[in-house]
Amino acid sequence: MPTGRRSADDRLRLLIERIERLEEEKKGIGDDIKDVYNEAKATGYDARLMREIVRLRKMKPDDRREREAILETYKCALGID
Repeated sequence: MPTGRRSADDRLRLLIERIERLEEEKKGIGDDIKDVYNEAKATGYDARLMREIVRLRKMKPDDRREREAILETYKCALGID
């Protein structure tokens, strides 16, 4: 096998192995996050609302305000509080 091809094959193998390791780490982190939500739920917090807060905190302030304004408009149109 030519050296260039072997080098490319090795590089590809290393990249695939790296992705596989990162996927395993991601799964572990996902499990850790679930554990934290379960802990919060066990102490009386609403995990569903906590997920919503986390999602809102990730948003840019302008996007969050726009979302809240649209939600308020929909609620008014439907006569919800």
